[in-house]
Amino acid sequence: MDNSQEVREFLTSRRARITPALAGLPAGPRRRVPGLRRSEVAALADVSVEYYAKLERGHLAGVSPAVLEAVARALRLDDAERAHLLHLAQAADGSDALTRPRRRAGRGWTPPPGLQWTLDAVTGGPAFVRNGRTDLVATNALARAFYCDLFRQPGGGGPGEPPNLARYQFLDPASRAFYPEWGPAADITVAILRTEAGRDPHDRGLHDLIGELSTRSDEFRVRWGAHDVRHHGSGTKHFHHPVVGGLTLSYQGLRMAAEPDLFFTVYAAEPGSASERSLRLLAPAAGVSVSP
Repeated sequence: MDNSQEVREFLTSRRARITPALAGLPAGPRRRVPGLRRSEVAALADVSVEYYAKLERGHLAGVSPAVLEAVARALRLDDAERAHLLHLAQAADGSDALTRPRRRAGRGWTPPPGLQWTLDAVTGGPAFVRNGRTDLVATNALARAFYCDLFRQPGGGGPGEPPNLARYQFLDPASRAFYPEWGPAADITVAILRTEAGRDPHDRGLHDLIGELSTRSDEFRVRWGAHDVRHHGSGTKHFHHPVVGGLTLSYQGLRMAAEPDLFFTVYAAEPGSASERSLRLLAPAAGVSVSP
């Protein structure tokens, strides 16, 4: 697959953020580029300048894991960025073919009964399954009540399409109130999509979503150009629900072993907190009970 532009922009953006001081190099006079020069990255990675320049022009096909790791160290990539670079290299030489999801959950996909039973068994907090495009493909009742605006207006998708968190984030004005820290939340959403684009560059639905958001949202387009990626496993988020008000919830997200393109996420409130009491108020509206 020709993903040379994606490779070029990713490597260039990572090089631009590393200062000589951060890399332990003298700044020197008359620096005309932000961050490191190509020659400096090549020296840090112990490859020739010509070879690194070839990589940064987007030619990753056939590059050895040892060289990829050396470049990752030179550019100080974190775990998510290292994985992204590996996925870009796999896509470039076609070795990702066996690791692509065989079936992408989305329009028309029905969760297996056991998965829905598992979601429904979670009664203390919102629980849902999303794909890499941020479609909500399965939820429990509390998640539907939690994302009530999203389910009333499924983010602008076509008939039969599941609600989409990225469309809601960037195209629905209600998201500005729902996410009090809208900017950081938007950064996370775009980083998830960018990570998925590197992992599964053949997903037509993802390409269509990115094109739609880039056309309709300046906020998205700027963030997409930053080439930031991340692993989205756990943390804390703040929300302002239209019914129960402010909520501070922790989340845990897991990639599903049986469906590797899907992620299982559960939100929970600290026991005894105001957020837990708010979730208890939201639960009856969702038709679920919360154990004392």
